[in-house]
Amino acid sequence: MVPDAEFGYELLVCRWAELAWRPDGDPTPAIVGRQVGTRRRRWDTVVVEVDPDGLRRRRAFGDREIDRELLGIVREAPADWEWYRDALPEPDYPWRYVREAVHRAADRGLIDERTSADAGGRIEIRRTRSYPDWVRRIVAIENKPDLDASAAAALADQLEYDVDAGLLDETWLATEATDSRLEPALRREIPIEAGIVLTDFETGVDPESGTVAWLPSDLRTAAATGPDRETRRLVLAERVYGRGWRSFHDTMRPDCRHFRLAHTGEAMLPHCAAKGRCPTARECSSSCPSVSPEPPAWRTRGWPIEGGPGKGITRLLERRRDRARYRTLRR
Repeated sequence: MVPDAEFGYELLVCRWAELAWRPDGDPTPAIVGRQVGTRRRRWDTVVVEVDPDGLRRRRAFGDREIDRELLGIVREAPADWEWYRDALPEPDYPWRYVREAVHRAADRGLIDERTSADAGGRIEIRRTRSYPDWVRRIVAIENKPDLDASAAAALADQLEYDVDAGLLDETWLATEATDSRLEPALRREIPIEAGIVLTDFETGVDPESGTVAWLPSDLRTAAATGPDRETRRLVLAERVYGRGWRSFHDTMRPDCRHFRLAHTGEAMLPHCAAKGRCPTARECSSSCPSVSPEPPAWRTRGWPIEGGPGKGITRLLERRRDRARYRTLRR
C-alpha cells in the first residue's frame, strides 16, 4: 500500500530506515526522526547513526530532548562545585536567562545545583555525569514519491543547500520506483553528491523495500568543522532522540472515533475510517468536517482502554518508539 499523500509516504520511509539502515552497507545502529531541523532547514527524515555505548550513557540523562540552552550547561558543568558564571562560557545573551536554564537543568536532574552560604548566596553547579559522545553521523532523507519535473527542480535547490551547509554527513532522496523513461532524466536534476534510493511499498514495508540507485558523497569537509558546527549537530540529534518519528499523534486527533492504525507490512500508518485512507496531519484536525470526539465516558473507563481508545493509541506509539530505541542500544 502506498498512501496518496506525501505524509504517509514519509512515515513509510521512516519505518524502512529504522529497519534497514544502512541501505548501502552493513547494518548500523541508528535512531530515526521526522520533520526535524534547524531554523533555516527542516528535513522529512533524519537518521542519526549512533555509538551504542554512548547512547546508553545518553539515556542516563532521560528520554526527553536536551535543548540548546540546556545542552551548553550539561556539557560545560564542572566536576566540582563552582559558581555558574565562572563555570560556563560567556553567553551572547543576559546571564539571567542562563540562570533560568540552570534551574531547568537542575529540575530535570541533568546537573546538581546549590546555593552557597559561604559565597554570598551564589548559585553553584556541578555535573552529575559527563555528557557522552554518542553521535557518529547525521543523514537527511528527502521524500518525494512522485518525482515530476517541478518536484525535481525544487528538491535540487534544497539538496544543494544540504551539500553546502556543512551540517550533514550525507543527504539522500527517496522516491518511488517506476517504469517511466522520464525518471532517470529527472534524477539527473539532483546534485551528484546526493544519494538516491528507490522504494517499493506496494506490499508494505520490509527491510528489502528500498534499492540504492546512486550512492551519496561524504559531505564532511575540512571547512565544515568547529565547535559551533558540533553544537548544531548535537542539537539536531537531540531533537531526533526526543521526538522520534511516531510523534504524529501530537499533531493529529487520535481521540476521534474514526482514527485507526493500519498495518502495512512492518509499519503502522494512521487511517481515517471516515475518509477510507491515510489522512494528512492538516486534514486530521479539529476543523475536519468528519471529526467525532470520543464521548467523555470513554475516557473514564478502566483497563484495557483506560483513558479511551485515543489514549491507548498514543501509548502504543510511544511504546513502539521506546522499543526501537532499546533495540538500538542492544546492537
